[in-house]
Amino acid sequence: MKILVDTHVHTLASGHAYSTLNDYIEEAKIKGLEMFALTDHGIRMPGGPDLYHFYNQIVIPREVGGIKILRGIEANMIDFEGSLDGEDRLLDQLDLVIGSVHPICLPGGGKREYTKGAIAMMASGKIQVLGHPGNAQAPVEIEEVVRAAREYQVAIEINNSSFLTPSRRGSEENCARFCELGHKHGVPFVVSSDAHVRYDLGVFDGALALIDQQGVDESLIVNTNAEKFIEFLKRKGKLKNDFNTGI
Repeated sequence: MKILVDTHVHTLASGHAYSTLNDYIEEAKIKGLEMFALTDHGIRMPGGPDLYHFYNQIVIPREVGGIKILRGIEANMIDFEGSLDGEDRLLDQLDLVIGSVHPICLPGGGKREYTKGAIAMMASGKIQVLGHPGNAQAPVEIEEVVRAAREYQVAIEINNSSFLTPSRRGSEENCARFCELGHKHGVPFVVSSDAHVRYDLGVFDGALALIDQQGVDESLIVNTNAEKFIEFLKRKGKLKNDFNTGI
């Protein structure tokens, strides 16, 4: 399986990432990607950008050198009611909103609290992707979350960095269970790099190995190519006036 759209990419603006927009464009050309999404961390992440950074993404071209660019955010869940660190007006404007739990932004939760919050994020209609839900540092009731993802048609992210990043050590078993149950219930998935430096853009080896091991049907992966991902976003009410592919 080839993944031609990287849905989760961080630039220098995230505060603990190390590459620019132009770096990623050049890397995407090298690796043969069709599209990537800029998803810098929301404002509650230490070192994260101001909200104006996200509003001003409107200046970024839709396509540069044949590479399509999505304007997005990895928004942080900031309470156990599923609230996000972005204004509704902003989240509605962006092409892609990933909703993620980072314990540094919301400490003190247990499995019950994180599950409640994850489901509330999906139910809100504000997110299109649930970010790295297999994170062992923010555990959830996996079957409950998968059933909610099916109900609200939010994509479950299989995040390649979950197998590499020390802060998410121990996530493999949870991610395998998400793949197993997600396949069973027919939920949408995205495969992402969660790149914080250009060299990780389009690197999906661990995630794809797990998906293959668990037998996830390729039809459930919504970011195998740009056209398919655009179609998914349009079904979620995004890209109403952009990337007019006739879908």
